Amino acid sequence: MFKTPQTDTMMATAIAQHMSDNGVKTMGFIGFSDALGENFLIEVSKFAEVKKIKVVAVERFSRTDTSVTGQVLKVVAARPDAVVIGGFGTPAALPVKALVERGYKGAIYHNHGVANSDFLRVCGKDCDGTFLATGPVMVPAQLPESNPTRKAALDFSKKYEAIHGAGSVAAFASYAWDAGLLLQRAIPEALKKAQPGTQEFRTALRDALEGIKDLPTTNGVVNMSAKDHLGLDARARVMVQIRNGGWRYLP
Repeated sequence: MFKTPQTDTMMATAIAQHMSDNGVKTMGFIGFSDALGENFLIEVSKFAEVKKIKVVAVERFSRTDTSVTGQVLKVVAARPDAVVIGGFGTPAALPVKALVERGYKGAIYHNHGVANSDFLRVCGKDCDGTFLATGPVMVPAQLPESNPTRKAALDFSKKYEAIHGAGSVAAFASYAWDAGLLLQRAIPEALKKAQPGTQEFRTALRDALEGIKDLPTTNGVVNMSAKDHLGLDARARVMVQIRNGGWRYLP
């Protein structure tokens, strides 16, 4: 099995590093009460500890909840320097709005599952100034010319927005696009060895995917192997800040 999305570990390390660089000493966490929320808590807590950042509050909420006032009151009472929200999509806007309503002034971080225009629309001005780690595809035009993913990310974003409108690019769509880029590289190699529909072709396709080296995608540079079916490194994530309803790249 091969995948294109970045791992929670990759994003959690970026968040922990940004918190550390900006003087954060304590953090709170509000996340989904499911496997996604739990895994992100584990990862971000692990790397926060490495950076000497203490977790002082942990709260959960369901993606179908309409209020998180109780959870937010407990987190705010712990007075953390930063709060990390472990959720995705529009439900992840709920804790942000509650934190702002309660006058929380510390830094707020999201995971990469909020990287879409619907989240920005629902969260509105309450998300202004908050941070997240995401793929380079969300800010392609802001990347330096030397960034190896810039060309592929710009190509995708222009084609996607031509159909769906300006500002419509979402990380989820880019992952499907990157799967296509992997297949475009691997299928011609597999066809040299076997015909589609055979076990030999499937084996050849797997081998070709595992042999991909230095392939720029919208989310990073892929170097696969038999032991690594993701092939991404630190170039696959950037830190961004939400500003005026958009994504601002943080070098």
